[in-house]
Amino acid sequence: MSRKSRPISAFCAVTSAALLVAPGAARAQTTDLLLVLAADVSRSIDTDEFSLQRKGYSAALTDPRVLAAIRGGATGAIATCFVEWSGAGEQNVVADWTVIRDGEDAGRLAAAILAAPRSYIGRTSISGAIDYAMERLAAAQPRASRRIIDISGDGTNNSGRPVTEARDQALAQGVTINGLAIINNKPNPGYVVHTQPPGGLPEWYRENVIGGPGAFLRVVEDFHSFADALTNKLVSEIATLPPPPRTAWR
Repeated sequence: MSRKSRPISAFCAVTSAALLVAPGAARAQTTDLLLVLAADVSRSIDTDEFSLQRKGYSAALTDPRVLAAIRGGATGAIATCFVEWSGAGEQNVVADWTVIRDGEDAGRLAAAILAAPRSYIGRTSISGAIDYAMERLAAAQPRASRRIIDISGDGTNNSGRPVTEARDQALAQGVTINGLAIINNKPNPGYVVHTQPPGGLPEWYRENVIGGPGAFLRVVEDFHSFADALTNKLVSEIATLPPPPRTAWR
């Protein structure tokens, strides 16, 4: 390293340290849950539907019922990371690990989600989303004995490796995958088979996506009801009784 670069490096190090101790930052602390919210932004989701989805996440995270569920936990805190995904290799952290204890923490996360530009508009790789979520869990500074990946989407896996391979590998590491299947009755032309597979999207999610301790699926009848469905889902996830005491995972 040249002498000229040292002051810059020192400044970056100080800046990074300051960010780590900023209010709401996800420091190394024990929480009740590590939760990756993984949202589908593939091309079957149009601009209006994308907006409703983003607003739904923001509303759900700040809902009094969700905050009450968080306060009711052993530590009174959860850590959340919000990710958007599309095709294979198209995953983006919109808002990295944030510890939520109260409405102020949740409000900051919600604002960050609303302010960010759309990440992608490609194909649909649920397997890629699961693999990326596992990477985010491995990188999390907070600790928790419960780890959940929350996949929301309006179609089947049509990019990347088989979704069941990614799911099974995640389950083998003790992670639970829950699903939020969005019924898209007005998909863009050419996406009908993708969004409405034989047997219906909810059944496809049950067979191919969700799994692990206490795993469950919620069905969203349309994007206008997304916020309410997600709120109910978050309350169920957060309020679920933890497993027997053991060393917290990090």
